[in-house]
Amino acid sequence: MSGRETAGDRPRAGGLAPAAVALAATLAVLLWLLAGTPGTLYWGFAGAPVAMVPAIVACRAIGSQVRLARPVRSFWRQLQVACTFLLAAGVIALCRANNETGLSPYIGVPALLGVLLLIVAFLRLPIGERTVLGWCRALLDGATVAVAGTLVFWYVVFDLAPAGTSLVARVAAAAVGVGGVLLLVVIGKAAAAPGAAVHPASLRLLTVAPMAGVASGALLITGPDAGRLALSVLALPLVGLAVTGAALLQRRSLGAPARPATGTAGRSVFNLLPFVAVTATAVLVISVSARDMNARQRTVIVGAVLIAGFVVARQLLSLRENTLALRGIRRQQAELERLALSDTLTGLPNRTRFGVALADRLENRQPATALLIDVDDFKMINDTLGPAAGDQLLYHVAQRLREHCLPGELPARLGGDEFAVLLPDEEPAAVEAAAARLLAALGEPFRVGDQQLLVHASAGIAVAGTGETADEVQRNADIAMYAAKESGKASWVRFEPRMRQDMVHHARLASELHNAIVRGELRLVYQPVFDLVTGRLAGAEALVRWQHPVRGFVSPADFIPVAERSGLIVPLGAWVLREACAQLSRWRAAHGAAAIESINVNVAVRQLREAGFVDEVAAVLSEHGLTSGNLILEVTESSVVDGWQVRDTLRALHEMGVRLALDDFGTGQSSLSLLREFPVDVLKLDKSFVDGIASGADRGRLAVAAAVAQLAEYLQLKTVAEGIENAEQRDRLREMGYRYGQGYFMARPLPAEECGALMSATPVPARFTSA
Repeated sequence: MSGRETAGDRPRAGGLAPAAVALAATLAVLLWLLAGTPGTLYWGFAGAPVAMVPAIVACRAIGSQVRLARPVRSFWRQLQVACTFLLAAGVIALCRANNETGLSPYIGVPALLGVLLLIVAFLRLPIGERTVLGWCRALLDGATVAVAGTLVFWYVVFDLAPAGTSLVARVAAAAVGVGGVLLLVVIGKAAAAPGAAVHPASLRLLTVAPMAGVASGALLITGPDAGRLALSVLALPLVGLAVTGAALLQRRSLGAPARPATGTAGRSVFNLLPFVAVTATAVLVISVSARDMNARQRTVIVGAVLIAGFVVARQLLSLRENTLALRGIRRQQAELERLALSDTLTGLPNRTRFGVALADRLENRQPATALLIDVDDFKMINDTLGPAAGDQLLYHVAQRLREHCLPGELPARLGGDEFAVLLPDEEPAAVEAAAARLLAALGEPFRVGDQQLLVHASAGIAVAGTGETADEVQRNADIAMYAAKESGKASWVRFEPRMRQDMVHHARLASELHNAIVRGELRLVYQPVFDLVTGRLAGAEALVRWQHPVRGFVSPADFIPVAERSGLIVPLGAWVLREACAQLSRWRAAHGAAAIESINVNVAVRQLREAGFVDEVAAVLSEHGLTSGNLILEVTESSVVDGWQVRDTLRALHEMGVRLALDDFGTGQSSLSLLREFPVDVLKLDKSFVDGIASGADRGRLAVAAAVAQLAEYLQLKTVAEGIENAEQRDRLREMGYRYGQGYFMARPLPAEECGALMSATPVPARFTSA
């Protein structure tokens, strides 16, 4: 399957063949009539069974569609039973094959049962308010039409029927006619109801059945021979054709997006049927009174009819006024719903509308996939160009999604720079192709004002599983999206159950980390920094460790990412800063001039975004009797380019006198412009450039290490080599010009007491020291 196919695009087998058979049977009967009814009457009556069999097949196929709502499936199954009775009527008519006046009870009974079953099927659909008042209105309308229809047919049956027509035949024809009138009212109510469960076009097409019943009830008694025969042989084929056509329309709508409720019940022409019934009864009363009453009685009857007519006219005017008022109210309601379910900036559906659409598909057992899309590094763009440009970019992203979504796919903006697309599919290949298509579209440059921006996005895919709710599917897509972010951005990741387990593990670990900070389960160790020339201890880097009471030792590689994701890195970093400064103060008090001058503390980008971080550093230094020169803050290269707020914080710290070190230099976004703009004091060469440097086999690493040393010397920066593991590496780095280094060869991270003991050694042996 190609990536551009969706559930709504695939052809659905089994819907067109029944309609084609019913159409062929109807056309054959029509041609037989136009040809002057050659042969016996059996040829004409044979069209009814031929047309009704595919109608039953079509209803059965629709009733077994699990993706349809349960009430809709039940409706089509009941329609199948009704068509079975109509098929029985058609077979009996074929066996009798006559053009007699009236309707044989052998045909009328199954036909009437079929009509009654159709009425029950439509009554079980939403036809208005499910309240006592709503049911009373519906019953009164039905009673009005039924009584009027009975009176009219009764008059037709007894006064206009040809002599010799049996009473049973006349009653059977009249009963089918009255049933058709009632069915027409019920279908009209169902079709006019807001948010009709069955496809509205299907309901409108099904009105052929009651119209055929009404026409049969009248023409089988009062019609001429040619008209009576035409209706006898064409009524059931037309019903079969209407049913198969309605089933075809319902089947075609399976992959279409959900139709919003239009709320047009008050505008339906079917609501006028009770008034038509009253008018018809009035005409009938006048006709009867003109023959059977004297002048004074006729005057009274005519006056009563006129009063009834005036009341009807008044009600029609009130109905029109109410309809206009209701139309205005519903327009306002629709506008309020649109505003409530739409994003004001982009015009796309918002989070609420997306959730409702997803929930509807899941409730109706339709395939659904949530594609969650997040613009990469949008904060940097927003901070650099300003909020107005950021809003323009989000608007263009929304339009790009709208343009590249296929029919049946629903794009939405969930908030901020987060978008989503509801895909009507569950095939892995199809949804992955859709994700690739949309991300490729967003990868094209955007024109924002007078600038052209190239942005990328990350996406998470979550295919709805059996029994999952809309919230669960969206949460799964969110988990997958974050996995795509962590894997390098500008890509998509499909949700796997293990991701939820990882997320639960991270959440549990974050809770335990919060308790660990409060309960004092954390401790600091110190990685010594040595002077590579003299062998003296030149500094120390504070490293946090966690000894869990149950888990035991928890690696920083496990809990630091959890702290960054959960926001606990801020209180954790504050604790590390305070504890490291307190320990430096204790060392200075215990060892005097022999103590190290400064302590190195790692700072996360989340801390640098905090508005009060500079004041916090100043307060901690003052609390422990230290100066700004006693602190070196280590930041990563990615932190430096995070945004203007981080850059302002770093400049404020540097102006205060706190020294800044670029940690893991060479692995991030290293550039000469970065060193020129960033107020750096120390470059820490990453361990990856130290490995293998002694043998000289990796000339690339050797060249980078040498270039960093020369650059630092030219810029008058302090250089520290990380991860020294043997004497050969230490000597080679010293020859290159590196003055300071740290690594397991010289000393592992040590507790405060052991690190303090090294300060009294003069010089410190540059050797491996166990923790």
